[in-house]
Amino acid sequence: MNDVPAPTVSIGTALLVCNDPAAIKRLSESIQQLAISTEVCDEVTIALGVVNRQKFGAVVVDLQLDQAHTLLKKVRRSPSNRTSVMVTITGSDAETAVAFKDGSNFVLRRPLSETSTNQNLRAAFGLILREQRRYFRCPVDVPATVKCQGMQEVCGQLLNISEGGIAIITRVLLKPGVEVQVQFSLPGYDSQFAVKATICWCRDGNVGLQFISLSTGFKSKLQDWLSRRLEQTLPESVGNKFRTLVLR
Repeated sequence: MNDVPAPTVSIGTALLVCNDPAAIKRLSESIQQLAISTEVCDEVTIALGVVNRQKFGAVVVDLQLDQAHTLLKKVRRSPSNRTSVMVTITGSDAETAVAFKDGSNFVLRRPLSETSTNQNLRAAFGLILREQRRYFRCPVDVPATVKCQGMQEVCGQLLNISEGGIAIITRVLLKPGVEVQVQFSLPGYDSQFAVKATICWCRDGNVGLQFISLSTGFKSKLQDWLSRRLEQTLPESVGNKFRTLVLR
């Protein structure tokens, strides 16, 4: 497996499983234009192990490779990549039908042209960004309060937030497994939010918490807020090109 030179700013990584040099060049150039790094793997046997160890925003698989269909099914069963955007390279209508059946989101037909490749990857970009947002941890520096029945209110500072949880810094030792209520605000919002969460870990004054349940209103606001913050990390050329894409 080898890495293609990464874009100056990368919003994520795509795994490209292919052994056709021309196709690798074409796809890598198109993917790089989207500010996405590419890892190339020319053997399915190696890729099968990689998808278990690393998270990818997109997985591109050439169906000409032996065991390619096995890899598609493996990706969809992988805890890390089952929701990744999957793109397949096919050479016939029959292969295309099977690819969609095996969970492919998009199909690229041979011969790969610059126009068709860019159009399909542009269509996939919105899904890739949405997938990236699910794992995006946005740094933030605002006060946070942790409350738990039978425990004195704990004050801390929010370090980062994602769709699934938060990290805070506090001088108080908090025990993993305890359910708490956390109050904080998001930059740009005047109101305070109160969410239920479980303490996952606590070390060196840093505490990780996983959200238990979110109200529909807060979930929508959080997704919108993270989408805007994620968009700000994009290079200007990419941000302008895809600013109209909806990240929900």
